[in-house]
Amino acid sequence: MNRNVNACLICGKELIYQETAKTMECSICHRLFPSNACCADGHFVCDECHEAQGLQTIRSVCLSETSKNPIFLAQKIMADPFIYMHGPEHHVLVGAVLLTAYKNAGGNLDLPKALSIMEERGKQVPGGVCGFWGSCGAGISTGIYFSILSGSTPLSGTSWGLSNQMSSRALKSIGEHGGPRCCKRDSFLAILEAAKFTEEKTGVKMEIPEQISCSFHEENGQCLKKHCPFHP
Repeated sequence: MNRNVNACLICGKELIYQETAKTMECSICHRLFPSNACCADGHFVCDECHEAQGLQTIRSVCLSETSKNPIFLAQKIMADPFIYMHGPEHHVLVGAVLLTAYKNAGGNLDLPKALSIMEERGKQVPGGVCGFWGSCGAGISTGIYFSILSGSTPLSGTSWGLSNQMSSRALKSIGEHGGPRCCKRDSFLAILEAAKFTEEKTGVKMEIPEQISCSFHEENGQCLKKHCPFHP
C-alpha cells in the first residue's frame, strides 16, 4: 500500500469524492461496496481493508500500555505506518484509547472485553461520515466509548442520555474548528472533550498534557496550519 496518506493507497493519486455513492470493487479484496470516493485511476479500498492492520495495532498498544494519558496513547498508535493520516480506523482508535486511559486511571472496566466491543461498534461507522453525515467518526467514537463504560443500551435512561451528551460535546468542538477534515485534529479534540466529560460524570481523572503538538501536519495536504490548535 502507498503511504501517501492524502491519496490513493494503491497508486498515490489524489482521491476524488462524489456527492452520490456508486458501487465499486475494492482493489484489495475485490468485493463490491457503495462508495463516494476513488482515485483518478478508479482504485477504491474498502473500509475493512483500509483499517485491518491498524486495528491490530490499536488493540496491541491498548492492552500493553499502563498510561493514563489518552493523547499519549493516541499519538503512539498514530505513529504506526498502518494508521493513515485519514481513515475509519480513527473511529475505533479514539474510543479505544479513552477506554484504556479510563481503566488505567482507576476506572472499573474489563478492558479486553471493552476493546472488543469498541472495535465491533466503531467499525460500523463508515469513512467520510464527517462530510457526508455531518457527524465526525471521532466524535461518534466518544459516544460509543461512554456507552460501553456506562452500559448504555437503546432502552437505558441516564446512561443513554450521557452517551448522547458525550457525542454532542465532542462534535460541537470538532464543528467549531471547521473543515476540511483532519482525522488527527478531530481525534485530539474529541479525546480532550471526553476526558473532561468523564471526570465530570464519573470522577475518574485521566492525564492530559498541557500542550499537544501534532507531528503529522506535513502529511496532511489540507492542514489548517496556524488555524489548528495543535499545529507546532
